[in-house]
Amino acid sequence: MVPDVSTGSDSRGLIAYLFGPGRRDEHTNPHIVAAWDMTGAPDPGRDLAATYSQLATRLDHHVDLRTRELGGKKPPQHVWHCPVRTAPGDRYLTDAEWAEVARRVVHATGIAPDGDEKACRWIAVRHADDHIHIMATTVRADGRRPRTHQDGRRAQAECRGIEAEFGLRRLKSGDLTAPRTPTGAERAKAERQGQTITARQWLRERAYAVAAAVHTEADYFTVLHSLGIKVKTRLGPESGDVIGYSLAAPSDINSAGEPVWYGGSKLAPDLSINRLRERLPDQEVTDRPRFAADPAEPWQHTMTAIQTAHTVLDSDDDAAAQAHLAAFGDALYNIASATPGPHRAELRAAATAFNRARRSATRADHQAATSLRQAAKELAYASNEPGGLAIALLFATVHLARAAAKWHEQRGHAQQAAAAEEAFRHLQAGYQQAATPVLADLAHRAPRAATARRFEQDVRAALPDHAGRILADPAWAALTTTLAQTETVGHNPRRLLIEVGSQRELDSAERPAEALNWRITAQPNRRRQAARSRSTTSGTSSMSATLRPPATPVATRPEERSRYR
Repeated sequence: MVPDVSTGSDSRGLIAYLFGPGRRDEHTNPHIVAAWDMTGAPDPGRDLAATYSQLATRLDHHVDLRTRELGGKKPPQHVWHCPVRTAPGDRYLTDAEWAEVARRVVHATGIAPDGDEKACRWIAVRHADDHIHIMATTVRADGRRPRTHQDGRRAQAECRGIEAEFGLRRLKSGDLTAPRTPTGAERAKAERQGQTITARQWLRERAYAVAAAVHTEADYFTVLHSLGIKVKTRLGPESGDVIGYSLAAPSDINSAGEPVWYGGSKLAPDLSINRLRERLPDQEVTDRPRFAADPAEPWQHTMTAIQTAHTVLDSDDDAAAQAHLAAFGDALYNIASATPGPHRAELRAAATAFNRARRSATRADHQAATSLRQAAKELAYASNEPGGLAIALLFATVHLARAAAKWHEQRGHAQQAAAAEEAFRHLQAGYQQAATPVLADLAHRAPRAATARRFEQDVRAALPDHAGRILADPAWAALTTTLAQTETVGHNPRRLLIEVGSQRELDSAERPAEALNWRITAQPNRRRQAARSRSTTSGTSSMSATLRPPATPVATRPEERSRYR
């Protein structure tokens, strides 16, 4: 059961909507199921003689008295509105049940506490099977305003109790960190234009993707503008500094032909200018070049940072853990953009899903996650790295997403845990699409039996507690090929197995040979490192001359752009 509290100033206009046909003729049999006084509230849905104006006058009675006291000034935002909807699949409630829901919600939110004879006037209108609209005017009979502080949270808490008592689907409680959902008008507009998402959602996704890729606040606005998104900044009257901003999607205009603007914080809480500044400095500060000399470096840096994030989630430092989850959200956008192949759609869906898991009521210490955030930005400017290294990174993201879900669940963050689980499923699907043919090819190229037996001895010596499961894993043949390749480039297989086996425990790995395969794949190539070291000592000027940075990050290159039409 979902309540959605809002306020306004036009009681008659809201009444006309509640009893009218709806924007798409979806309203059926509108009528009042509960009110402050069922005998004193005209019902235009059941009484042909009752009018919208009569009902508005009755509801506004105390508002009008207060207005006269104030010398003709109406209290601002004096109309309180709260639709309450059952979850998809729930049974339809009777009018009597909806009346009880309405009375409990107005009591819980402070609109009309039980037994308070001077409470606000209110009605509950049903015009569909699955929801009601509660409307109130927020001036009491004694002229005071009701105590509605945190009314949305209190309405949610009451609905959780109603769900349990009525046998309805138990929804997850929020913590005021969720982004604003699109309004009915926004959804209807998207449908008319043939869009699957609203302009608000489209802008949110682009803003997250750009924030993940850029290094500074100035770059953030520049790249958004280059994508065709309209940007409007708000400057401080004295300092002239940016104190806020709004975005408008291309071709998204109102009836007057003007752009429809959405403030950053209205897109998502962590897209406000202050939250962005916690992650984006005024000037770029980095301890390594934006563009790596070795194409594998960004992938390896991100892999190392994700492994660190996994360790932080196991610690007691919640502020650092929350920061790593926020940075991991950035990494998912850049991994999706930098990874070629048909599984990219699953990775993008994972990034979108994880947006709800990247923030909670726990305040993040963003400085603690600098390494992961910077590594993620390197990926935004990286060339595509086909083959095993990219898949090894996907494998690591799958396990970090699952760890994120567990972290949120342990702290009672129900919505975030569900979002992390959804991201996990998308990442797992993307990983399977990418990894299955690669593992099959590795198994097909397995070394001779004598070499495989030698590697078997290495496994038994290096990881005796896990050897049986590793050798029985279907990915064992693929692992022998990877061991042979790493031996060729200078690694000692036994020492390498000991090293990667100690990175994280293997007890929870369903397929330990597969896990070892990707851990080994992520190890730096020693010969390549030696070659780079020699070229660096011979002089860096020729290197810098050949490494011309791309004009834009991967996440915002033209082939990655789409516009809201």
